[in-house]
Amino acid sequence: MKKIIFLIFLFSLLITPMFEVSAQHLSTVNSTTSVFDTTGFPQWAKDLRRFDIIAFGAFPFSMFFVNTAMDIRRWGDATGFDFSVQGRRYAPWPLKSAGAYELTNDEYVSTILMAAGVSMAIALADLIIINIKRNNERKRLESLPAGIYDIETRPYGVPEEE
Repeated sequence: MKKIIFLIFLFSLLITPMFEVSAQHLSTVNSTTSVFDTTGFPQWAKDLRRFDIIAFGAFPFSMFFVNTAMDIRRWGDATGFDFSVQGRRYAPWPLKSAGAYELTNDEYVSTILMAAGVSMAIALADLIIINIKRNNERKRLESLPAGIYDIETRPYGVPEEE
């Protein structure tokens, strides 16, 4: 019975490319407008997305540094930074010896929670900095005198038409 199910699964994988299904017909796809337009989204949604990207992007780095800090703290508490074979069981990653001390579940969970907190703090700091810059730019633009400015741009080296 298992062989029959496996053969049906294998056969379905082999014939799948014959049935091409596309979300859009190729003639309707315009390659010049392939850039995603975000002008319809409110600013808070863009800020939330940036916060999300920075928080998830900072997590691996914060996990590495928090894990190293926890290992150093545990090494200092257990052996007082002893470099003997027995003391290096508690040492952080590059100094560990064979048969090193493994994290307990509680230590592992607390390490992950601290790393998540650090990455959230980094994302929050970025959000605050971006909002301060945005408000300063808005105030600068509001302080400009009112009027219409006619700025003409042309490529360098092209003579002015008269």
